[in-house]
Amino acid sequence: MAVKILIQRKVKPGKEKELNETVKELRSMAIHAQGYISGETLCSIEDPSVHVVISTWKSLEDWNHWADSPERKAFQQKTDAMLEEPTKITPYQYESMSPNMDEILTGLEFSVQDE
Repeated sequence: MAVKILIQRKVKPGKEKELNETVKELRSMAIHAQGYISGETLCSIEDPSVHVVISTWKSLEDWNHWADSPERKAFQQKTDAMLEEPTKITPYQYESMSPNMDEILTGLEFSVQDE
């Protein structure tokens, strides 16, 4: 079943741009990971130091494989120095979906081309 992963980070003052660039680098690697569907990054309007990444994966197993990869672990070490608090990662599953939506999401195939 497709899952959403919410990753919340509270960045230190002055480190916002560096974190943003690092997250972009990581996403460029994640798009090649098995099971990656999509991702987006948001910044809180009420507290601009809070950044949230929402990614969609074909399965929790695909996410866990990526989360345990050396690339992802190196990224986490790099970002930890930019944060005021530890990263909070929460997986979510769809509570209800349109009929066949899970089949549609998990059946998606993506082609990535370098720009």
